[in-house]
Amino acid sequence: MIPLSPISRVGIFAKGRLTAATPHLLEIGEWLTARGFTPVFETETAGLMPPSENRRVMTQSELASEVDMVVVLGGDGTLLSMADSIGCAGSAIPILGVNFGSLGFLTEVTLPELYRSLDAALAGRAHVEERMMLRAITRRGEQIFERSISLNDVVITKAARSRMIDLSVSVSNEFVTRVRADGLIVATPTGSTAYNMSAGGPIVEPSVDALLLTPIAPHTLTNRPVVIPANAVVRRYVVTVRGEVGDAQRETLERGVGGLAASRVEIRKRSRRETHLIVELTEGKNREIRRLFAAIDREVTRLLRVAYGPIELGTLQPGEWREISSEAFSDPR
Repeated sequence: MIPLSPISRVGIFAKGRLTAATPHLLEIGEWLTARGFTPVFETETAGLMPPSENRRVMTQSELASEVDMVVVLGGDGTLLSMADSIGCAGSAIPILGVNFGSLGFLTEVTLPELYRSLDAALAGRAHVEERMMLRAITRRGEQIFERSISLNDVVITKAARSRMIDLSVSVSNEFVTRVRADGLIVATPTGSTAYNMSAGGPIVEPSVDALLLTPIAPHTLTNRPVVIPANAVVRRYVVTVRGEVGDAQRETLERGVGGLAASRVEIRKRSRRETHLIVELTEGKNREIRRLFAAIDREVTRLLRVAYGPIELGTLQPGEWREISSEAFSDPR
């Protein structure tokens, strides 16, 4: 169980225009005040109650960084909105979701359980679950024009309803698939029961350290949802050496030197004059990698790293093929 930090200020956030929550909001405020806690209401939530000069009110973004815990009254959409604000604020405050909506995958606490659950949370007895969130960066060329954080998913889709889009999908900069569909969902395990599920993706237990890639209405028989490790990072190198490379050299790379070994070796082009290889490594510094390639007893004439990093999504024009961009061999660490 993850321990809670001491709580003194409790944020209260309700679904917009949820007038049915008004008596409960008043009761929660009085209940917290009677026990020495400071209730802080989100601006629109405070508008659901009669005016009061003594009431502490903050905007949603301020609430995300100024309180020690947030009680959310609404459905899963209301909780997701608050979670995104907390993520954008860089906070790590817990959320207690009280179900007032039609969907309750995330807002599990019912109204009869509200005060028992709230008392357990404030006393540090409640079970706290950490959930993965996604950080999405949208670039046009080299310019970043949008950043966002999401608890459920990031969806790449098109503007025109009647058109499909082509996407090239790379995981850790390694090409995985080309998607021709209405769009693509990149979901967390928490988001597996949302849009991902509606699009035919798998349901994943929230504690699983994974991401889901689910095409939306793919125009092909071969595009299927993919589950990948959340920390997927692989280094992929293009290597050119003088002379031939056979099974003995491949076995040397896969066996490794000094604990560093290749997870995959692919011979792309071979002749007596030179051989082109694709070699995948999961770790290793410059000197260790050079020592590994020196062990095959072949002169290395080119060594380029062509894959390193998180998921990348790029658009493709019809008929276009895009090579993974190469960069000079250097250690990012």
